[in-house]
Amino acid sequence: MNRRHWIERSGTHLGGIALASLLRGEAQAQTHFAPRAKRVISLFMHGGPSQLDLWDYKPGLRAWHSQELPASIRGDQRLTGMTSSQASFPVTASLFGFQQHGANGTWASELLPHTAAMVDEMCIIRSLHTEAINHDPAVTLLQTGHQQPGRPSFGAWASYGLGSENDNLPTFVVLLSRGSAARPADPLYARLWGSGFLPSNHQGVAMRSGSEPVLYLANPPGVSAAMRREQLDALSQLNRTAQVQAHDPEIDTRISQYEMAFRMQSSVPALTDLSHETEATWDAYGPAAKQPGTFAANCLLARRMAESGVRFIQLYHRGWDQHYNLPSDIRLQCGDVDRPCAALLRDLKQRGLLDDTLVIWGGEFGRTPYSQGKLEATNYGRDHHGRCFTIWLAGGGVKPGVVYGETDDFSYNITRDPVHVHDLNATLLQLLGVDHRHLTYRFQGRDYRLTDVAGEVVAGIMT
Repeated sequence: MNRRHWIERSGTHLGGIALASLLRGEAQAQTHFAPRAKRVISLFMHGGPSQLDLWDYKPGLRAWHSQELPASIRGDQRLTGMTSSQASFPVTASLFGFQQHGANGTWASELLPHTAAMVDEMCIIRSLHTEAINHDPAVTLLQTGHQQPGRPSFGAWASYGLGSENDNLPTFVVLLSRGSAARPADPLYARLWGSGFLPSNHQGVAMRSGSEPVLYLANPPGVSAAMRREQLDALSQLNRTAQVQAHDPEIDTRISQYEMAFRMQSSVPALTDLSHETEATWDAYGPAAKQPGTFAANCLLARRMAESGVRFIQLYHRGWDQHYNLPSDIRLQCGDVDRPCAALLRDLKQRGLLDDTLVIWGGEFGRTPYSQGKLEATNYGRDHHGRCFTIWLAGGGVKPGVVYGETDDFSYNITRDPVHVHDLNATLLQLLGVDHRHLTYRFQGRDYRLTDVAGEVVAGIMT
């Protein structure tokens, strides 16, 4: 790295944060204050799980069931094209029972018995809100701080700001799973874990199930490790010669990525080899954990990655977009995630990792309290609803066993302690030891940040 480039890159951080990410582990990351969490495991329920059927208990809706949602509640809310033309908006109470759990009697759905048993470790936020009403802009906003594509993802910002704890593994890893619900899942684009305008070595590495977790990592037939080392040395020399002439930061990135790929040839197979896990561990995560590519298997991999020093681990579980047949489909989806989520929290705690691992569960928005389409006795659907929805956090400096925020009797509007997406991201960065206002990158003449020009830290959910 030449002197001019070092000064330019270092200057993009107020206070010189993240020198480690610039030098790929040659120095410790410089946080703004003592971090409560060292790493993040994000369990993303793609499609928007219904808060009304899982975490936001509204028993009063039974008295309103099938009646028209009051216009005073809906107000001037912008609706999607899927329900804006409906002649009626019948209130829809959940078909599922709720019970109280934990020391504080937190309400949770019968669909999540294993996760509900862990509520004393969790902070449940019922008052998250977003202005996006369709999947792609809503996911993009939550992941990148902006509804339009092109910005770095949260994992990329974490990699850029905090660097790596393990030089032999990527700082940011992505795992994908498809839910058991039969309906087609909305697409997931690689830009959701991309680096945007940050150097490309900060983008997420998507790991696949099967014998080749990372494409093109294995040497082709006839090429030994020694031969590959010689090729990379020669290629590195050519790239460094080009860098002297071009002064292009991406050339340095390319060199470091080739070296990382070489190291991953041994580190990734060891990481994904689950053969040494105990029977007690398999039993905790459930039978699906032995099927590569399932959410349960990915949760077990996430724990191994946390142990190995991966900074940001993103799990996407698809299939939560339940416009129709919600009662049957959400039961299937919860069957996928309930036991593994609880096992992951318990596993992290038993291994002493939960204190400095921040676990996040939730989707891009919630669902409406009225039915989309015809309301039937045992069947209904719910449309997108961004005005209030629920997520939960655990570990990493989060207050355990608390519920933050409240919604009205219809779970339509927030009545106390609203948390915007930008506020959530500002708080997550704070838990990682980073002031969201000062983690910036200059691009096209402007200093950008994850929280754009907004975001307030939610002190009430932190220890």
